[in-house]
Amino acid sequence: MYVSATRPTLSPTIEQQVFRIISKRKAIRASRVRKTASLARDLRFETLDVVDIILELERNFSIVIPDEVPLYTVGDFVRYVRDHAAAA
Repeated sequence: MYVSATRPTLSPTIEQQVFRIISKRKAIRASRVRKTASLARDLRFETLDVVDIILELERNFSIVIPDEVPLYTVGDFVRYVRDHAAAA
């Protein structure tokens, strides 16, 4: 019987992936990205930044985020992606 000597690679959680996408948008330190952080108030994102984040999340997770979904905090994005990526 063959036993692999390599460890299985752990894929990042949805939360980690969402944090990475958000922090990458404006090169924000990962320590500033918290679930409770407001994209506009705390992270100083403008509307175009949020639209770009939504597009990136849609591409990465193969989901559609309608315009009318209220997404204000990092946690809102994590929750929406977690709920809809699992259903896809």
